[in-house]
Amino acid sequence: MTTTLLLLAADEPRSAEVTDWAARLGWVAGLLLFIALVYWLMRQGWKWRGSLQSALPELPGMPETPGAARLSMSGRYHGSTTAGQWLDRIVAHGLGTRSRAELTLTDAGLHVARPGADDFFVPADRLRGARLDKGIAGKVLAEGGLLVVTWEHGGQLIDSGFRSDRAAEHTDWVEALDSMTDTHTKNDTEGAAR
Repeated sequence: MTTTLLLLAADEPRSAEVTDWAARLGWVAGLLLFIALVYWLMRQGWKWRGSLQSALPELPGMPETPGAARLSMSGRYHGSTTAGQWLDRIVAHGLGTRSRAELTLTDAGLHVARPGADDFFVPADRLRGARLDKGIAGKVLAEGGLLVVTWEHGGQLIDSGFRSDRAAEHTDWVEALDSMTDTHTKNDTEGAAR
């Protein structure tokens, strides 16, 4: 008799499982709070890094007469790091903000125009060289896909990464910047010898 009752109970139609909306909404709210906390912590870390780098002086402005453009390039600015340490991002004075960029090299130096971010200028006597590389903080490309310009500011060497819309231009930039650096180094050495 017991087996008959069990078989009859198993044959009866059942209703669909009821969704526990309170539990689901609780999980969704918890997940959204977790995401907001992670975002807030990332933002605080960015601000903290900026305050640690506050000793870096203001960036020089564009001179009134920069001279004729030797080279120009449009592309992307991927950020700046401490020279030789491709993961140590510099965020002070807007150097950590990625953006489109228009680079212009003149006899006075390198002008970086960035729509939506602060422009900056590197005087020719502060340029220390250029190279092709594959990565800078938060951006990794194919070997030689990134133009890295090394310059000195406030007693600190800085690497700034750029990628041209036409990657074939990178080698011309490296040659021009290295030539400009060699010229300034030679002039500084001759001036010190006098």
